[in-house]
Amino acid sequence: MTTNLEDKVIVLTGGASGIGRECAIAYSRDGAIVAILDTNLESAERTVTELGGSAIALRADVSDGKAVQAAMTAVLKQFGHIDAVHNNAGIVSPSKPLHETTEEEWDQLQQVNTKSVFWTTKFAFDALVASQGSILNTASMVGLIGQQNHAAYVASKGAMIALTKAMAADYARYQIRVNAVCPAGAWTPMLEKWCAEQEEPEGIRQYLDDIHLLGYCPRGDVIADAAVFLLSSKARFITGCILPVSGGAELGYRR
Repeated sequence: MTTNLEDKVIVLTGGASGIGRECAIAYSRDGAIVAILDTNLESAERTVTELGGSAIALRADVSDGKAVQAAMTAVLKQFGHIDAVHNNAGIVSPSKPLHETTEEEWDQLQQVNTKSVFWTTKFAFDALVASQGSILNTASMVGLIGQQNHAAYVASKGAMIALTKAMAADYARYQIRVNAVCPAGAWTPMLEKWCAEQEEPEGIRQYLDDIHLLGYCPRGDVIADAAVFLLSSKARFITGCILPVSGGAELGYRR
């Protein structure tokens, strides 16, 4: 049976762990060829081994334009085309208000979370034009509604959301769709790290359950299911969409 992503080549950044790993599994299950770009090559290779199908792992720092260019070239050399780019790689620290954030922390967060979208788009663009492909960005609900003591991260995700809309407007003429998924919380190693940085880490897990109206903080598979849809032909007339996958968190916190 033909699936929605059958034989599509998807470049997935940050696919070694967390939400990215769940997306890699979901894409592969739906028939896609997945190219994982990650700084942790060993972990990315473990994910590729788990997929068991046509997949490759490439070491790439997505904040480094030359590294991204080399990775895209390698993907095209091996598979001949690129049908989608999923900009998922990101960092979450530091958990600070703006005035306490150092310049180095600010720059690193913007380079990884925001400028990476510039690099992947720049070096995959011609291939996406040829395939009439799709771009998906992993944003965050904090980019829409804000969050205390997390200024640099909130700024980066707000920028990604704005970029998604601008890119959708610019690239519609090429039949390239651009969308974003917005988790509120999803249990990943990155979220565990954020929890450890909070003033009361022992109570933060209950807080994360409580902010989701559906009553629990999910795993990354719920984000992956939405990502499969947005990259599939079932979403063929959807572009510029900022899709909450948030258990209703944006409707109002329960505490």
